[in-house]
Order: sequence, then structure tokens, then C-alpha cells
Amino acid sequence: MNDYIDLYCERIIPGLWSEPFNAISNISFFIAAGAIWQLARRQQKITNGIWILIILAISIGIGSTLFHTFATEWASLLDVLPIMFFQFCFIWLYSRQVMKMKYIYSGSLIVVFYFASDYSKQFTNIFNGSLSYAPAFLFLLGLGIYHFQQQKRERFILLGAAGVFLLALLFRSLDQIVCPYFPIGTHLFWHLVNGVLLYLSARGLILNWSIKAKAD
Repeated sequence: MNDYIDLYCERIIPGLWSEPFNAISNISFFIAAGAIWQLARRQQKITNGIWILIILAISIGIGSTLFHTFATEWASLLDVLPIMFFQFCFIWLYSRQVMKMKYIYSGSLIVVFYFASDYSKQFTNIFNGSLSYAPAFLFLLGLGIYHFQQQKRERFILLGAAGVFLLALLFRSLDQIVCPYFPIGTHLFWHLVNGVLLYLSARGLILNWSIKAKAD
């Protein structure tokens, strides 16, 4: 019995360097974190909430790199937890700072999102597990529609982020299918595109974050 987790085309044997492309492609998350920091600094919106998003983006890169090298249960946990917390944090910050929701409503959104995500985990065998990300996509699409209808700054940006997310899910879903034709698989593109997704989502938040004491 294998003592490692084998989920993607690239890994065919155990070992730290059995998924080099999947591991290296996590650089996208570190680049995204740096770009988010630079944007927030230019906009003079380096708040505690934005710092948390930046730290979580870095944590996603670290956790995913560990998972695609060690491929163990503990590394899998470090892979999924930062992603979950980034989603929670983004929903909270966007609903509070852009939508101006009260605490109770923002908290309720996160609770609904958590249970929807937890329910979707039972569909891990469909589309290579990508269906489990359906709640995240639908939430982002809903925020994108709100962002557009309310004519927020860069009103198309969250809808664009939702489109990028859909592309990322396509790459994730195709990974096992293309193995016979493309041995390294497409999971690395899931990483690369998701880095863009994190930046676009954070950009929509930062540009519309109202700080009364400082002008944009």
C-alpha cells in the first residue's frame, strides 16, 4: 500500500521531487501575495484585514508546495486550510467593507458558505474533485454580479475573477483525463491561474475599500 497521496498525473512514484511542475507552479501564489501588497500600499490601504489576506495567500503557496512534495495527510491539511481561511476572510472583508453588511449578516454568509462547501465535499469523485469548489465559484459569481450592478470601481473585476476561476476549475478537472497524452497533467495550470484569481479578487476588494481618513 502506498504511504503517499497520489491524486495527479505527475506523481507516479513516492518522493519529494515527484511533482516538480506542480510544486514549482505554486510560485503564482507568492507573486499574487506580493502584487496584493504593492496594490494595497499604493492605495494606502494596508489594513489588518489586507495583511491577513496577504499572509493567507503566502500560506496557500507554502501549503500547496508541501503537499506536492511530501504528499501526506498532514501536508494535505496544510494545503486545504489556508484556502478555506482565505475564502472566509475574503467573504467577511468584502461583505463588511464593500457591501457594508452588519456583523450578523456577514457572519451568516460565512456560515452558509461553510456548510455548502462541507456538503460539496461528498462529490470529490466528480470532475476530479472540482465540483467541491462549486460553492466558492457561485459565491464569487454572486459577489461579481453585485459588484457590477452597484457600479463599483472596476465593476467587471469580480466577474472576470469568476471567469478565471472557471478556467482554473477546467484545468483541475482535466488533469486525470489528459494523463495518457500529457504526462505532467494540467494541475500546474490550476495553480498558475488561481494566483491570478487571488489577485483579481483582492484587487476588487482593495479598490473599493472605503477608508475615510485617506483618499484613494
